[in-house]
Amino acid sequence: MPLDQLVTQIEQAFDPAREFLVPILSDPIVVAVWVLLVGASTGTLLWDVRNRNQALPSMMKGVWTLVVLYSGPLGLGLYWYAGRTQISTDSLWRRSVRSTAHCYSGCGAGEVVGITLAQGVLALTVGWVAAITFGFAYLFGYALTVGPLMQEGVAFWESMKDALYSETPTITIMETIAIGADLLLASEAHMGDILFWMALAFSLSLGFLAAFPVNVALVKFGVKEGMQNPAEM
Repeated sequence: MPLDQLVTQIEQAFDPAREFLVPILSDPIVVAVWVLLVGASTGTLLWDVRNRNQALPSMMKGVWTLVVLYSGPLGLGLYWYAGRTQISTDSLWRRSVRSTAHCYSGCGAGEVVGITLAQGVLALTVGWVAAITFGFAYLFGYALTVGPLMQEGVAFWESMKDALYSETPTITIMETIAIGADLLLASEAHMGDILFWMALAFSLSLGFLAAFPVNVALVKFGVKEGMQNPAEM
């Protein structure tokens, strides 16, 4: 089947969801509520980190800040469940949440940069927007894995190899879902449109949810170790 026909069929299959979501994501009231929720969630996170979780590494403080900025109350709930030193016990699920959040913070930053540049600034065609955005997301997510490994004393090429096999599945699933959802909802939106930014925020959270089961499997079978238990810090 030609690629353009496949794309058309996918778009038609998701037409009901798009018709439902686009008016919601374009509503100024929804935007105002979302901004308030993100602001309140970010403020709560920063207060908790400053007053109760100073022991967290600076990298994870940055990771959780980005997660909450991307996903608001959902991101704060993930931090409360798996990222605080006050968690009672660690588990496969909590390790997988932290591992996904780590990837999400870097990939999300790359996606924001990529889609803003490719679609918002350069107004490229959908195919180029998808390719450039994926490239930025992969680069940012990959670098956020290689950097800490090298800080721990792992050699450069060993770090590159470890990041390649441990992060590629997560990044691929996360960004396929996130970029696909964003373009289905807002491929014709401009930077000045509410839909451009709200579709981006919505798609980022979908990407996290899609990548989480992949991380559960990777951590369970030892491909990834998962991030350190914060309760031990």
